[in-house]
Formats: sequence, C-alpha cells, structure tokens
Amino acid sequence: MNEEIISNLNERLDRAIDKGRDILADEEFQQRVEEVKEQAEETIRQHPLISVAAGVAVGFILARLFSSDD
Repeated sequence: MNEEIISNLNERLDRAIDKGRDILADEEFQQRVEEVKEQAEETIRQHPLISVAAGVAVGFILARLFSSDD
C-alpha cells in the first residue's frame, strides 16, 4: 500500500512539474510577468517612501509570523 501511495504521489508531482515548466515557457506568461515588473518599478519610482514603508511592514509581519516564541 505504501508503494502505491508513493507511486501515485510521484506521478502527481511529475505532472505538476511538467505543468509548471509549460507555464514558465509560455511567452504570454513571461510577457505578463514583465508587465507586472515594470508596473511595480514605476510605482516604486513614483512613491519611494510609501514603498519603503510597505517593505518594512511586510518584513515585520513575516518576521513575527516566522519567529519562534518559545
């Protein structure tokens, strides 16, 4: 039974990896990523202080989420 589960998981993982490769190779996807990158850069240039504040806030939140409070 364990071998069957592992085999099933391996097949699902292979399909997911193949799908991920197809998505990353898609030119339309790459174009959308480039557009989002350009929009983000433009927003950061227009509002640098807000961008830094947002980055600090996100960093603080992530640090609180991933810190261990033993």
